Amino acid sequence: MEYQKMFERYEIKYLVNKRQREAIEARMAAGGMKPDQYGRHTIRNIYFDTPSYILIRESMEKPVYKEKLRMRSYCLASEESPVFLELKKKFQSIVYKRRICLQEKEAMDYMLRGKQLPEESQVGHELDYFKEFYRSLRPSMFLAYDREAHASFEDSDLRVTFDQNILWRTRDMDLKKTVYGYELLPKGYSLMEVKTSGAIPLWLVEVLTEQQVYKTSFSKYGHAFQTLMQMQGRRNNHV
Repeated sequence: MEYQKMFERYEIKYLVNKRQREAIEARMAAGGMKPDQYGRHTIRNIYFDTPSYILIRESMEKPVYKEKLRMRSYCLASEESPVFLELKKKFQSIVYKRRICLQEKEAMDYMLRGKQLPEESQVGHELDYFKEFYRSLRPSMFLAYDREAHASFEDSDLRVTFDQNILWRTRDMDLKKTVYGYELLPKGYSLMEVKTSGAIPLWLVEVLTEQQVYKTSFSKYGHAFQTLMQMQGRRNNHV
């Protein structure tokens, strides 16, 4: 299976309502962008963390360097389905992503049962080091969302994605299970991300300014974790 194993780029995030999204998509079409070949699809993720959630807790403190590990599928998985193990790191606003493609069973055997990766690779060595460093990693959250990605005719490096219907849960953390969970965004809102290794095109800057859309710091896992902590706090207060 051909896929890009390493990424290095800026990922700039915006929260947009339905009206703003429609205006932006219209300008994107005029600016030479169109939905990519995958169309609208559902992405499923399992985030791995320690029992004390050290990775997301440290990330939310906004350090210069932060990292996370997730398993991702672009369909309802079976044991033989391709999934991605992804190390996502951020340093001084630049996102570095390393990933390998495995069958779902191979990935879970590696993460949970101490099995070795089927092939040796640089990314595999990075995953081995990450697992050894944090030791007690376990599935900590399931996150799924509907994504529509747009690619540029003229700039192959530029991508814009819209994620909506973002759902999270802390049980049934299995890519072979159906999507359900708590909603993360207000109704009608999408999380827009501009992914590029260079500058944002002027026409895109103009429409964002016209629509009064401003960049935001928004981690899906981070916001879901904050909500989880609030829910647990309310439960404890009622005990």
